[in-house]
Amino acid sequence: MRTAIVLGGGMVGVSSAIHLQQLGWAVILIDRREPGRETSYGNSGVIQSEAVRPYAMPLSPKMLADIALGKTNDVHYRLLSLPAHVRPLLKYWWHSAPSRYRSISVAYSRLVASATADHGTLIRDAQADHLVRRGGYRVLHRDPMALDKAVDAAKNVSLEFGVKFRVLSGIELAQAESIDCGHCPGAIHWLDPWTVSDPGGLVSAYAELFQRLGGKILRGDANTLHEGSAGWSVDTMEGRVDAASVVVALGPWSPDLLRKLGYKIELVRKRGYHMHYQGAGTLDLPLVDATFGYVIAPMLKGLRITTGAELTGADAPIRTDQLDTSEAIARKLLDLGARIEPEPWFGTRPCSPDMLPIFGSAPRHRGLWMNFGHGHQGFTLGPTTGRLLAILMSGEAPRMDVAPYGPARFG
Repeated sequence: MRTAIVLGGGMVGVSSAIHLQQLGWAVILIDRREPGRETSYGNSGVIQSEAVRPYAMPLSPKMLADIALGKTNDVHYRLLSLPAHVRPLLKYWWHSAPSRYRSISVAYSRLVASATADHGTLIRDAQADHLVRRGGYRVLHRDPMALDKAVDAAKNVSLEFGVKFRVLSGIELAQAESIDCGHCPGAIHWLDPWTVSDPGGLVSAYAELFQRLGGKILRGDANTLHEGSAGWSVDTMEGRVDAASVVVALGPWSPDLLRKLGYKIELVRKRGYHMHYQGAGTLDLPLVDATFGYVIAPMLKGLRITTGAELTGADAPIRTDQLDTSEAIARKLLDLGARIEPEPWFGTRPCSPDMLPIFGSAPRHRGLWMNFGHGHQGFTLGPTTGRLLAILMSGEAPRMDVAPYGPARFG
């Protein structure tokens, strides 16, 4: 029987492990924590079938100047941390040019097209439907020109990819959600996405499915990975485990491990924060405040506010200015109630410089495979890239061209 170790217990790693298992592999999943406790836990819980284009870097000089001068809430940075971000950010900027971005979006949209179907199979098999709602989410716009531009973009996406949306006036949104936004010009309601009331819980449900099907989950240190004559080995709390193949699905930590093997893959690492609130109002569906770059999402733990991106160091201390601003603005829309955690949670989104996830075989090591770099969409795309990776590892040909996502593009 073919054997594999999967390093990383987030949505991407767990999904990869399940799909390998379904193709007849014996799989051991290894993480330092329980599955779904890192970046997969902390997002806004949206499986984004409408997100057919990745997040490009703004090219407008005014927008870049606003970010540099700290005038936006969706992107913050720490000056002392910027040198480590310069190279991947320059590559991100280069790939955001319209001609390159168009071809990137074509490749990206092929993955997104399968996201809900791939999740749907796992949700059914994991008996996790109680965590999922299929009602979409809404995006609030506070500026009429911004709303008009967003509606035009939504129409183009709808015509090209068939995703459905409707436009709400500010009064209609206020009536739908009982929030104070009647004075706002309006919102877009994306109708096709699915929303999850406990993102970490969904990953845990998938992990339990993996175990029910015979998979094994161990606590261990990915940094002990080493290559031997028969394959790959990792040290765990139950001792050393060996397998012919290994999948690196460690999200933002993946390049650190792979650097030891001679692979220099740079990521744009975007930190995000969240906080939960209880004791007052709630929302029917997640709400994105486009002007201020945050999301309010109804969760089992209460309302969750998730922030935009902070460019900082991996070990930098918590900084609450983005969250504080988001909370203050959100409280003008609805009564959030009280914070229920002493400090905000934070995690890091691993964004590849060309905005496409990285999955496939390592160019110079037999049995070494990668699956990371999904940026803002690891929660959405994990089951899809996990399925495609399992097909590749099994020596079969996927029904789509996977060359744009291969690790070989980084040398």
